[in-house]
This record gives sequence, C-alpha cells and structure tokens, in this order.
Amino acid sequence: MREPITERGAQRLREELRVLKSEKRPAVIAAISEARAHGDLKENAEYHAAREQQGFIEGRIQELESKLGSAQIIDVTQLPKSDKVVFGATVTLEDVNSGEELCYQIVGEDEADIKSGLLSIGSPMARALIGKHEGDAVDVQAPGGTRELEIVSVEYK
Repeated sequence: MREPITERGAQRLREELRVLKSEKRPAVIAAISEARAHGDLKENAEYHAAREQQGFIEGRIQELESKLGSAQIIDVTQLPKSDKVVFGATVTLEDVNSGEELCYQIVGEDEADIKSGLLSIGSPMARALIGKHEGDAVDVQAPGGTRELEIVSVEYK
C-alpha cells in the first residue's frame, strides 16, 4: 500500500538519505578502517562501536529507500481548493468549550510532529476531520476526554 506524504516531507527524507549515504556512511567506514589498524578486533571497543553504528546507518538507509519507494507524494499546492478537509489541508479549529484556536496540517505518518502543527493522517483527530467541511463541528477523543472542535478554515498551502 502506498503511504501518502507531502512534497516537503519527501524532500526531508531525501535529504536525510543523502546525508547518510554521502557523509555518515563514508565516515563510519573510515572509523572501522582506523579501528582495524589498532590490532586485535576481539577486544577493540572502537571497532565494535563503529560496526554497530554502521549497522544503524545501513538499516536507516534501507528504511528511507523503502519509504520513498512506496510513498505517494502529494503536492498540496496542486490540490483543488475547497472547504473540505483532505490529506495535506491546513485546518484551523476552535475548541467549542474553551475557545482555544488550534491549527494543524494533515500529513503522512513519517512527517508528523504535533508540536510543529503537523498531524498524522492516522491520528484519531485527523481521521475525525477528514471529509468534513468548514463550519462543521467534530467530536474528537482526546486523552482528557472528548473535545468538541469547530472547523474554522481549511487551506491548502
């Protein structure tokens, strides 16, 4: 199944992959080579630490390549403008009880960061918002209980 991701999120993953392949991988290979030169590998902590780091780097490279290969990259700016909440939309919400205003962009799992206002498509709040329109009220299950939120605006930026 293809996982949706915004163009910005895909670019961030591509940049991380580039750094791993062109900077971190060569550095760990050099560290392994240097540690080998120190002799007995069985008792060489530097060698074992470098090999372990190499394993993490290679695993992350494979993970990123797999994610990018199966990603469905969506350019939010090219989506048809409407008041309907869909993947990539930036939604401004108002808590009906407290009047607190919240703003989130609905993004893919790998780029979600609630502190930055990036809400995962798989989160309960995003699932409650998808398909709704400006002006709709939505009940969202939160750790502190159910919150009633009103959709103030829907933007595609």
